[in-house]
Amino acid sequence: MLTSLKRFLIGRPLKSNEAGEHKLNKLKALAILSSDALSSVAYGTEQILLVLVTFGTVAFWYSLPIAIGVLVLLLALILSYRQIIFSYPHGGGAYVVSKENLGVNYGLVAGGSLLVDYILTVAVSVSAGTDAITSAFPALHAHNVVIAVVLVILITILNLRGLTESASILAYPVYLFVVALIIMIGVGLYHIATGGVPVSAHTPVGTPVAGLTLFLLLRAFASGCSALTGVEAISNAIPNFKEPQPNNAAKTLIMMGSLLAVLFTGVTFLAYWYGIAPKVEETVVSQIAAETFGRNYMYYFIQGTTALILVLAANTGYSAFPLLAYNLAADKFMPRMYTMRGDRLGYSNGIITLGIGSIILIVVFRGQTENLIPLYAVGVFIPFTLSQTGMILKWLREKPKGWISKLTANLIGALITLTVLIIFFVTKFTQVWSVLIFLPLIILLFHRIHRHYKDVGDQLRLESEHPPLAIEGNVIIVPVAGMTRVVENSLNYARTLSDQVIAVYVAFDRQEERQFEEKWKEWQPDIRLVTLHSQYRSIIQPLTKFIDTAQHKAKESNYWVTVLIPQFITKKNWHNILHNQSSLLIRAYLLYKRNVVVTTVPYRFKK
Repeated sequence: MLTSLKRFLIGRPLKSNEAGEHKLNKLKALAILSSDALSSVAYGTEQILLVLVTFGTVAFWYSLPIAIGVLVLLLALILSYRQIIFSYPHGGGAYVVSKENLGVNYGLVAGGSLLVDYILTVAVSVSAGTDAITSAFPALHAHNVVIAVVLVILITILNLRGLTESASILAYPVYLFVVALIIMIGVGLYHIATGGVPVSAHTPVGTPVAGLTLFLLLRAFASGCSALTGVEAISNAIPNFKEPQPNNAAKTLIMMGSLLAVLFTGVTFLAYWYGIAPKVEETVVSQIAAETFGRNYMYYFIQGTTALILVLAANTGYSAFPLLAYNLAADKFMPRMYTMRGDRLGYSNGIITLGIGSIILIVVFRGQTENLIPLYAVGVFIPFTLSQTGMILKWLREKPKGWISKLTANLIGALITLTVLIIFFVTKFTQVWSVLIFLPLIILLFHRIHRHYKDVGDQLRLESEHPPLAIEGNVIIVPVAGMTRVVENSLNYARTLSDQVIAVYVAFDRQEERQFEEKWKEWQPDIRLVTLHSQYRSIIQPLTKFIDTAQHKAKESNYWVTVLIPQFITKKNWHNILHNQSSLLIRAYLLYKRNVVVTTVPYRFKK
């Protein structure tokens, strides 16, 4: 029943060789990876006005120069991340750039910040989308948290179905949102040009505002920079693009930056000209749409598409978080389960982790978007600054052709992002202080995991070869996952029981299979190795099928089949968890159902 439910929700398993068919073209990638950045248009302007409103509507004209400052920063980021895409075409973004140019700890700071930021991306986007829904239907306002949690569950299931399938579905709302806002901006500008909006609705540019300080302006600028969240997602997800991956990623980044600049500028200008003030019960975009069209079908079209893109902006996190977790896990800073692909070729463990983390945040913060955005923005600007700085050191070290212009672009970007980061901590410290606590804890956790893998690796590393002991007996099948002391210990024991020892290795791709066979011939030439290719990345199914075949032949010859499973034991059984192995008990149970003898050879990890 559970299998049938899983197939219904997620779909049939895909073969590993189908991965190339599930890459994104530029249009789908723009929808999936840019939805976070584009959706921030719905609340970026509002965050500026929330700061300025403390001095009344007379201060709203400052939103225009603040918006210009945000656009300058956007240009610097686009130029910088375009260089990162071509310099690091395998993805990883700020984590890889910082680790290779600044050092491991800086890379972990960037990686940890982005992991948390992607969780916040989902929480903020879905919370903002829920706000848009309840702005149009106020009766639902009391159910914000429940609506947001249900939406996260639906998006998680959709992403578990696979990248291209979710992209095909989610592309339409994103482009509908872009079209809707362009229409709204165009009609609004037409009303302004024809005198349909009275000049008295807004305060003239340059009107003095009593008591307004530089501190408040910097705080408003920092709030407006929340519109730039999500810009880095494309550089993290380069492996998701079709070939040529760097070129397609770079073009998608430029398209995203251009759309973001147009929409953010248009919304900010209309909000100023209309004299829109932020309200608790209604968003700024909702007020602009109502002023432009009235409460007719066009208003509800804009609100509907805004709600959809805000909710679906979470998909940027679902695209980038699993790949970043994969890079960290590949470097042994996160559990290896994050390197494994699921039935639909996505990194399912990362997707599920992201969904659970965002639901926790939504429940804890009760779906209040304004409480999450400052923390969300800080989590972006830390890796922004580190990646820019890392690229500066890269150009100074390598000095390729045209390196001075590249260095200049990264230097300007680093100075601006560092300034914004300092502004955030100075002006919004009461809202972002928790970063100073949870980020060091995350870095500490990364190092603990890495140390565990190092300790395990030191004990598993082969130092000497033991002569094989050939004693006649039963057929012994030893499932192996690598060439380590655990396997060596198990093989030595198996050879004391029988001279018919068969090592079985399950490979997920052909190249890996060939490499393992070559290494095995050098290491254990006297033991027969059988490699099984698993198209669906399952260990249990091909292994049990092989055992069934061996058992059938054994009955004909009157001998027994024994499956000897190497077991590595730690004080807290961390090895099985961190190495993403199927539970030993489940594996033994499945094998035992086939009436074969199942035993284990323990190898204890010494702290």
